[in-house]
Amino acid sequence: MIGQKSNSLFGWRLCAVLVMAALIVASLFLPPKLEQLRTGHWEVEHFLAYFAAVPIICLGWPRPFLVAMSLIPVAALLEVLQCLKPDHSPNFLAALSSIGGVLAGALLASFLIRAWHLQYASRGRNTLVGTSADGSAT
Repeated sequence: MIGQKSNSLFGWRLCAVLVMAALIVASLFLPPKLEQLRTGHWEVEHFLAYFAAVPIICLGWPRPFLVAMSLIPVAALLEVLQCLKPDHSPNFLAALSSIGGVLAGALLASFLIRAWHLQYASRGRNTLVGTSADGSAT
C-alpha cells in the first residue's frame, strides 16, 4: 500500500514539474507563429495559466499556500526574463495578473483539499462507529 501511494505521488509530482516546464516554455520560448494564435487578452491568459497550474501542482505538493509562495517569485522572474528576447518586453501588469492567478489558484486548491479531507474524515467516522457510507448498520 505504501508503495502504491509513493508511485501515485511521484506521478503527480512529475505532472507538476511538466506543468512548470510548460509555463516556462510558454513564457520564454514560444515561437512568434504560436504567439499570433493568442487571444489578445494577455491579462486573462496570464491569470488563467497560473490559475490552472496551481491546483495541478498541488496534487503533487498539497500545500497550496507554500506552492503559491514559491510560484509568485517564479511568475515575476519569468516576466522580467522576457526582456532578454528582442520581441518581448516585461510588463508589470502581466506579472500582477500572473500573481493574481497564483493566489486564486491557491485558494481554489486549498478549498478542494479541505473539502476532500472533510469528506474522507466523514467516511472514516461512519465506518468506525459501525455504519457504512450510506448510513446503514454493518
